Amino acid sequence: MTRIYHNPRCRKSRAGLEYLQQKEGEFETIDYIKQGISQEEIRDILTKMNISPSNLIRTQEDYYKKELKGKDFPGDEWIRILAENPRLIQRPIIVTEHKAVLGQPPENIDNLL
Repeated sequence: MTRIYHNPRCRKSRAGLEYLQQKEGEFETIDYIKQGISQEEIRDILTKMNISPSNLIRTQEDYYKKELKGKDFPGDEWIRILAENPRLIQRPIIVTEHKAVLGQPPENIDNLL
């Protein structure tokens, strides 16, 4: 089943959700800010997107700018940081059984469907 990691307070995430609703009948919505996201889920997403953890980071977040900018962490440390601070994760992320994409712009979702 298709899943969307979504933050309802984010305009870009809402646009991705709306686009997915128009394209896909059934999917699971995960409010990862409230529900949290595990390190295993992040690893799965990174594998399916074929990217490194640093490519998933929202560098415009204040926490990143104040605490993390310019620091070099190994991949597993970035994954831990992302799991503990889910607001740092780019959104929305749409995941299928074998692939995942960032729904910015929403048309990226077409690469999955």
